[in-house]
Amino acid sequence: MIKTLLIVVASLVCLNAGEVNVYTHRHYPSDKILFKKFTQMTGIKVNVVQANSDQIMKRLEEEGKYSPADLLLTVDVGRLYYAKEKGLFQPIRSKFLEEVIPSNLRDEEGYWFGVTKRARVLVYNLDSVDPKSLSTYAALTDEKYKGSILTQTSANIYNQSLLASIIAHKGAKEAKAWAKGVSENFARKPTGSDRDQMRALAAGMAKVAIVNTYYVGQLINSDNFSDKAVAQMIGVFFPNQGENDTGAHMNVSGVGVAKYAKNRENAIAFIEFLCSKEAQEVFTSVNYEYPVNKNVAPSKLLQSWGAFKEDDIELRKLGRYNAEAVKIFNEVGWE
Repeated sequence: MIKTLLIVVASLVCLNAGEVNVYTHRHYPSDKILFKKFTQMTGIKVNVVQANSDQIMKRLEEEGKYSPADLLLTVDVGRLYYAKEKGLFQPIRSKFLEEVIPSNLRDEEGYWFGVTKRARVLVYNLDSVDPKSLSTYAALTDEKYKGSILTQTSANIYNQSLLASIIAHKGAKEAKAWAKGVSENFARKPTGSDRDQMRALAAGMAKVAIVNTYYVGQLINSDNFSDKAVAQMIGVFFPNQGENDTGAHMNVSGVGVAKYAKNRENAIAFIEFLCSKEAQEVFTSVNYEYPVNKNVAPSKLLQSWGAFKEDDIELRKLGRYNAEAVKIFNEVGWE
């Protein structure tokens, strides 16, 4: 079915190939591979404008109806939600996307679609932690973790979405107690990237770190010998796996068609391509992300970490509670 879809898309767009202009915050080899593959398949030239998330969003806002952007490709549902609220997207309909992407991973009105999934999980020092002692995100507030937790700052969108999911599930009061409890158990002042947390973990600075799984894959397959060594010293643990638990927190990279897209049909074809079997296999094998297409299996590396229960919350709720999450972080002093 998927191959048939791509053949049809390719035959249609090649009649008037043209171009598609992609504004993106993503910066991975997987994306470069897919941009090139899409052009080879369809004849559509992919023009890429790349910057950090705030810059790319601000540019799209300031350009308004004069923007050349056809697509905004970014990470974290909080940014996708913001882009929709600011009127930067237009809705589209695609039977294919609605069939292969679970409803919780896309906007209910068709303004944005997840293209990859990320799990935000716990990694632990193999020498100092028995994984049987790990359980839930909530347990990170326990006294036994005093001086033992590493993570990024509260400005990090991934941490904001994690807290937003707790607000959505448990309410603001419990979310505030969690944020306060975790911040009191920090091994150091939050600093650096997810990779930096794992390096510090391997160095014995702490017992547990909160990170996105794809960063673990990047360390394992790094060209840097020391990063490979770090990967050998840590384990991956998926929290909240009990029968009545929510499952591990999930987020997405996602894409939407720009409000003033001049190449709308090419943009839709591009999104459908990103969610096809061929493209999803590139995302999961090259950048170690989980596929959003429910018919595509994760790469062997991801499977080696084991099957796990995912939090299937409607991701738009994480965007809805983002502002409240930021407020809570500020109130509890999570820097």
